[in-house]
Amino acid sequence: MLKATLRSFLAHKGRLALSALAIVLSVAFVAGSLIFSDTVTRTFDRLFASTAADVTVSPKEDLTSQIPSGVTPTLPASLAARIAGVDGVAATHVDASVTNLTVVDSRNDPVGPTTGAPTIAKNWYVTERSPVELTSGHAPQGPGEALLDADTARHKHVAIGDTLTILARPGSFRVRVVGIATFTTTNPGAALVFLDTPTAQSRLLGSPDAATSIAVDAAPGVGDARLKQRIANRLGSPAYDVKTASEQAKSDTDQLGAFLDVIKYVMLGFAGIAVLVGVFLIVNTFSMLIAQRTRELGLLRALGADRRQVRRSVLTEALLLGVVGSTLGLAAGIGLAAALIRLMSAFGMNLKSTEMVIGWTTPVAAYVVGVGVTFVAAYLPARRAAGVSPMAALADAEVAGVGRPLKLRAVAGAVVGALGAAALAGCARATKTAPAASLLGLGVVLTLVATVIAGPLLVRPVIRVLGGAFPALFGSVGRMSQRNALRNPRRTGATASALMVGLALVGGMSVASASMSTSFDQQIDKTLGADFVVQNSNFQPFPQEITARVRATEGVGLVVRQRFTPVAVRLPDGRRIESTAAGYDPRLDDVAHIAYTRGDTAAALADGSLAMDRKFASSHGVRVGSTIPVTFPAGRRADLRVGALTDQGGSGGFGTQGGLYFGMATLQKYVPDGQDSGLYVNAAPGTPKDELRSRLERTLDPYPQVQVRDQADYKKLVHDQIAVLLYLVYALLGLAIVIAVLGVVNTLALSVVERTREIGLLRAIGLARRQLRRMIRLESVVIAVFGAVLGLALGLVWGVCTQQVLALQGMEALEIPWGTIVAVVVGSAVVGVVAALLPALRASRMNVLAAIAHE
Repeated sequence: MLKATLRSFLAHKGRLALSALAIVLSVAFVAGSLIFSDTVTRTFDRLFASTAADVTVSPKEDLTSQIPSGVTPTLPASLAARIAGVDGVAATHVDASVTNLTVVDSRNDPVGPTTGAPTIAKNWYVTERSPVELTSGHAPQGPGEALLDADTARHKHVAIGDTLTILARPGSFRVRVVGIATFTTTNPGAALVFLDTPTAQSRLLGSPDAATSIAVDAAPGVGDARLKQRIANRLGSPAYDVKTASEQAKSDTDQLGAFLDVIKYVMLGFAGIAVLVGVFLIVNTFSMLIAQRTRELGLLRALGADRRQVRRSVLTEALLLGVVGSTLGLAAGIGLAAALIRLMSAFGMNLKSTEMVIGWTTPVAAYVVGVGVTFVAAYLPARRAAGVSPMAALADAEVAGVGRPLKLRAVAGAVVGALGAAALAGCARATKTAPAASLLGLGVVLTLVATVIAGPLLVRPVIRVLGGAFPALFGSVGRMSQRNALRNPRRTGATASALMVGLALVGGMSVASASMSTSFDQQIDKTLGADFVVQNSNFQPFPQEITARVRATEGVGLVVRQRFTPVAVRLPDGRRIESTAAGYDPRLDDVAHIAYTRGDTAAALADGSLAMDRKFASSHGVRVGSTIPVTFPAGRRADLRVGALTDQGGSGGFGTQGGLYFGMATLQKYVPDGQDSGLYVNAAPGTPKDELRSRLERTLDPYPQVQVRDQADYKKLVHDQIAVLLYLVYALLGLAIVIAVLGVVNTLALSVVERTREIGLLRAIGLARRQLRRMIRLESVVIAVFGAVLGLALGLVWGVCTQQVLALQGMEALEIPWGTIVAVVVGSAVVGVVAALLPALRASRMNVLAAIAHE
């Protein structure tokens, strides 16, 4: 049996090649994502471990926020002297650094990276742990000098002697590049500007006694943990965070983890799609191979092979296919990881392919995915093979599965579909986001499974409609192509399911993204009353001098500032919730339209008051007039009165979680060092908007990071951000289509082999080569369009339910992108034509007599 199995596998290796390619793709994405993330993690672990001080003292940050406030936490630089007196301290170094600021050259072009990595300005000092070394020029001395890292200097064409402008919170200032520093470790992709310590403290942090942290070197023989404890005892304050080198390195790695997780999960998403679609291809391939080997399997049974041996034989073939596919996929994954490393190097993160990390988990995961998926997918066809009767060797047995009843599928599909429909209905009626999203996920999975199960039941009614015009348009060729697609509903359903999965995903996301875009457009029209909004291009806060320049621009009538800060609120129900609050200037009503259910803007922005979303307030027992304890950064606390309740569904997001915002005077009192995140600007009476825009753009020309936007610009910005997610979905669709095309090609190719004698007879009675090719192409097209119709129908349902979840967050518009749907259906027909090219060509080249004699 083993010898027969190996011969069978080698005899059908060409037919199994396309199934192996699906395994290769899925395993490649799994292995590539693991290798890349492990390599980046190991590289940065080394970087952080080699550059972290023995002990680091920094301000404790109890509050965090997704929205930047522009505040750089600091501690007194004089602490360095106190720490230096601790037993076991060899040296202390004051760190003064600011991240995400803007540096421009003499042409006002940004010097920082364009990849999203930060631009960091910090003070220069040298230790054995410094990540850079001075390679040309000299160290900065005085307020007008700076060093620049070599990678940034090379990419941005900056040389020693050039002038840079640093746009810092206290104000912008110019420096001359007097030296170049080269990374001695991995360059994380950031741009580094070094100043002398007094300049960094005063010009970056705004105080000669400010520091962002203090690095401590331990004396020989003193452990980090012991020194940490001594320093903590000396400081005796909970306001400071004291970490050893390993703790600091872990903290830095955890911050990097979010970036790595995005890449890893995106690639695993591609792997998941490849696996899911590949399952249909593998099931179909083995089912057809077994159907074509009915006589062979019958002979094995007649010669004494029992059911278990036959089943084991087919599963062994699947195991061999999985091993081959996994091995090739692992190799492809290594290549994919190397390509990603090269790509990151092109973006400035200098990773080395020679330091690629291939942990033991990577090959294990690769073979578990490849072999496991193939084995599971082949199990049902293997059971079917074991059921072949020895009598099948005595006759031309019909293709397995053609005449078998579909009652069991109908019952299973109906039950699972009913459960899925109930979950989606519950999602549509839910009033809270979390349970609605959970029901949506459950409904999507169940309805997808139900459609796959019941797909063969839909083949005959749907394809009779889709191919109904074929006889009239193409005559007998069209009629035969339609009947060929109807011949084996199981096969047609499984082939179409591969395409259905990808198109269902695209249909659902297209509806969701179109609805989001329309909802944001409506909210912007409804809520944004300002002529223009001035914001940083990456939404980072900007220095106060920009606000002053905007106010001084000719033709500006009103400027309302917007700032953000992390806060923690203690609610009447006893819960402590961390969120982000906004601060606004008076006359907010002149630049924004906010829906209030109680109170008004004057009450919301009054000194000592705040506004809150009505739903948030109701769920936590808050009313107008309630006093809420609020904690601000640096431990500042205040009891603020709830002056107004807003309807977040109609406020366009002027608050964040809880809809918290208050007056600028309140914010400046408790967060005095904040920076503006946005300016809402109205033109003065008599000043045309176009003219004011031109003046604002001239005013902001020295600040390339800041942009002037009107309503149309805001809408385009939102659409572009949503499009990024949609492009990812389209990429997933592309992968699904590639594997689906492989499935259609494989099905048609095996079908041509299966119908060799039939094709020979058709050719013998006068069917031309061109007519034969057309028949196979039409069969492929109708199968592809059938998959598209099922996928889009399912996707539309998913999209509508997703919009119901979004509606709970205020995005209430439902938009169906009919243009996209029509384009997908047309594209599916094209996919069907492309997939049929090789099988049709092969069929048309058959020798007629040899085909008639084929068994």
